Amino acid sequence: MKRVIYAGTEFLTGDRIAAALMRYSGALAEAGQAETIAVPAVGDDGSVVEVMVLIGPASQIVAQDADTDHPELVDEAVIGELDAKAGRLTPTAVVETEPAFGADWDGASSTDDI
Repeated sequence: MKRVIYAGTEFLTGDRIAAALMRYSGALAEAGQAETIAVPAVGDDGSVVEVMVLIGPASQIVAQDADTDHPELVDEAVIGELDAKAGRLTPTAVVETEPAFGADWDGASSTDDI
């Protein structure tokens, strides 16, 4: 479990949820955007509660290991949603798998012989 510390407060959540939250926070910061998101957390009484978090370029958020007796909190839907949102904000490289038009397998252009 992780203790997430943010904006003068803290909450307890699962390791993978905290990691996804940190990845999305970083992606939003890189894109210069902000968003309010909901993440599951462990409430004071041990129940699962929803925490609303505003994350963006100015966010100063920390996730640290927490020693707790609560079972690991896992929410695959939230993790998937945060990772998908982060992925949409993160540029990706395109790798061509086919040779460029007119190139021989050795990399020479087929027009070199002309």
